[in-house]
Amino acid sequence: MKADRKSVVRKLKIARGQLDGILKMVEEDRYCIDISTQILAAQAVLRSVNQEILQAHIRGCVRDALETDQPNPKLEEALEILEKMAQ
Repeated sequence: MKADRKSVVRKLKIARGQLDGILKMVEEDRYCIDISTQILAAQAVLRSVNQEILQAHIRGCVRDALETDQPNPKLEEALEILEKMAQ
C-alpha cells in the first residue's frame, strides 16, 4: 500500500470507534436521528480513507503501470473500483 499507513490506520480506528459507539446507541435504544447522524459520520471517515488509498494507488501503482507497453491490470483495477463507487 502506497498511502500514508499512519493516516489510514488512524482514520480506520476512528471509524471503528464510531461503529462501536453506534452499536452501543442501538443497544441502548437511543434516538433514531442521533444514530443516523453517527452512521453518516462513520461513512464520511470511511469515504475519506478510501479516497486517500485510491489516490495513492493511482499516483503510484497505476502511474507505474502506465509507463510500460504491457497490458495494464492496475488501470483496470482502478477503473473497476471507481465503477463500484459510482453505484
